[in-house]
Amino acid sequence: MKHVRVRITAGGRETEIHPMYDVWANASFVERATALQWNFTGDALGILHYAVGDADAFEAAVEEIPEVLGYDIARVGEDAFYVYVRDATTDALGELFGPITQGGLVVVPPIRYHEDGTVTFSLFGPDAEIQAAIETVPGPVDVTIEEIGGLDATAATVETHLSERQREAIETAFELGYYEIPREASHTDIAAAIDCAPSTAAEHLRKAESKLVSSMVGE
Repeated sequence: MKHVRVRITAGGRETEIHPMYDVWANASFVERATALQWNFTGDALGILHYAVGDADAFEAAVEEIPEVLGYDIARVGEDAFYVYVRDATTDALGELFGPITQGGLVVVPPIRYHEDGTVTFSLFGPDAEIQAAIETVPGPVDVTIEEIGGLDATAATVETHLSERQREAIETAFELGYYEIPREASHTDIAAAIDCAPSTAAEHLRKAESKLVSSMVGE
């Protein structure tokens, strides 16, 4: 058994795999996104995402994609949203997801879409099945293996469970420059943005930071 962390890219040809893959990887109105949970049934794929970006522009784009069977959006503030999207499976998407959702393999959430259009995710399972899944990834997708380890390495890839308010506070802090050197925002600025008292904003940040640091050092 092994854990493998991979990075994939279609080099701007994501729409050949699926139009929604192109939206997540390349759309200017999506700054960053994370696939939190998903279900692949062969003929359809349902994915729950958290995204930072323009929800209205995203919804307008999704409305024009025939392969989208349905979706539901919940906005979080002015520039973030959760969205569930159910997609009809294209042949290429089936070839991409099929090998990693069958047999003994486990896809360890989250799947992260990065600003450069690449996507990272982790697999855990039998060595031979991981190797076979990587070898059968369809073109034009390229795969780069970033890390290989055992079960202990898998734990570090699991996203820390922050509460909604903790996540909102820490994302707002990052966007306002709270973690810049020197700092460009204070607890008061963050509190004003998320509509709470400065002491409450500070508490949300402290708890979120504690969970994130604990996850990084494996405690």
